[in-house]
Amino acid sequence: MNAEQETIRVLLADDHPVVRDGLRLNLEHEPDIQLVGEAADGAECVAKFGELLPDVTLMDLQMPRLDGLQAITAIREKYPDAAIVVLTTYPGDARMERAMKLGALSYLLKSATRAELLRAIRGAVVGEHYFGSPALDEAGRPAGPPLSIRELSVLRLVSVGHSNGEIAERLFISEAAIKARMKSILTKLDAVDRTHAVTVALRRGILD
Repeated sequence: MNAEQETIRVLLADDHPVVRDGLRLNLEHEPDIQLVGEAADGAECVAKFGELLPDVTLMDLQMPRLDGLQAITAIREKYPDAAIVVLTTYPGDARMERAMKLGALSYLLKSATRAELLRAIRGAVVGEHYFGSPALDEAGRPAGPPLSIRELSVLRLVSVGHSNGEIAERLFISEAAIKARMKSILTKLDAVDRTHAVTVALRRGILD
């Protein structure tokens, strides 16, 4: 937004019409904010961004065709100064970390208050970062060492119900090696058992 421009032009991307309706109602009475476009999926968001060149984009993460992270990547490859605020139902330090690395300025949950939403939009115009309180609580917790690619492979198979023996057969390694990787996974995620490890990984966005 340039110095003479007083209205913040916003593009909204979310695949749920009822969510878009609610956000539209939250924004329509703000004198300094104008909702200039809506997109129902990530690919439409990328196309509309190029047409409208909004000041701020509100981006859901879970959308068809392109998800939010893919849409952020596509937009910022062509428009590196794009101001993007993630607005999602998904908490988790891993998701937030990926979004911020891709260039999102702020990360809000859809449970955020109207005041938090407006603060994030207005702050994004001047490059400020903002995190809604539930997301900040999640991100503020020490994340611990990341899981290795092999550990992620094991945990994905655990999450769909495979035993250590079955995982060993699928990955062509010994059952003892699977047990060692599970021990490392439990330590890194501060989990008490396999089920807890999967729950923690889903909450943090390590597993989708």
